[in-house]
Amino acid sequence: MAVLQTKLKTRQSMAGFIFALPSLAGFALFFAIPFAISIYYCFTQGIGGVEFVGFQNFIDLFHSNSFLLASKNTIIFNAISVPAIIILSFLLSLLLNSRIKGLPVFRSFFILPLVIPVASVILVWNILFNEFGVINNILIKFGFAGNIDWIKSDQSMWVLVLLYLWKNCGYNVILFLAGLSNIPKEYYESARMDGAGPLACIKNITVPFLIPTGFFVLMMSIVNSFKVFREAYLLAGSYPSLKIYMLQHFMNNNFMNLSYQRLTTAALIMAGVIALLVFVLFRIEARFGRSI
Repeated sequence: MAVLQTKLKTRQSMAGFIFALPSLAGFALFFAIPFAISIYYCFTQGIGGVEFVGFQNFIDLFHSNSFLLASKNTIIFNAISVPAIIILSFLLSLLLNSRIKGLPVFRSFFILPLVIPVASVILVWNILFNEFGVINNILIKFGFAGNIDWIKSDQSMWVLVLLYLWKNCGYNVILFLAGLSNIPKEYYESARMDGAGPLACIKNITVPFLIPTGFFVLMMSIVNSFKVFREAYLLAGSYPSLKIYMLQHFMNNNFMNLSYQRLTTAALIMAGVIALLVFVLFRIEARFGRSI
């Protein structure tokens, strides 16, 4: 009997492996193998006849002004946009989850940025923030200085942050609303009977129950913040204002210049930083979750 059970488990394992083989092959072909090759490129120089140079590519990269500028801008953008989108989406979800009449109708409007093509969004942003755009015309009518090319000015970072917030806030609001719907209403009713106000309910009931959802929202916000290159590239091109020159610009320009070693080295450093950040956040979430 034990032999038959062992054979049955072996057949089931083989069947599972066969069904998973196409996915495993695709993962190896498009992710694992290219990642291994990129790691190899990090320690070599040259395109045709490559030679091993050790950590020289990393040393050169940290002495590159363009890489340091791109890293600084990426850190600044993440430090501004990620907390801002979490706070904004949380407040909007609380407002939409309230019992005020008419507000639930607006929930569908937060889905619109998710389905609008990026090219259309960039067109609207150019119309708004162009040198002769809508924002400048409004400023001129109210007596302020106009004809500022916001996308190429020192304020371009705020234009990009605003674009990121508008494009991704709706997704976070939907996630927070899903988390709020899972909180039992009896907890709020009991708290109100004990004399707790709205702020006390949010602090002692809403926030603790939303920790898992908030952690997932934080992870997705960080991932989406690193994907903002698409919008920045369409908005300002390969060489934008120095305020919004991101790491993705640096890697894309090195790819166009066939500087594969600089590209792969920057990509490996970026992947390592993201992995370390996610690991730290997971540890914080696990410890904070146990304390709650």
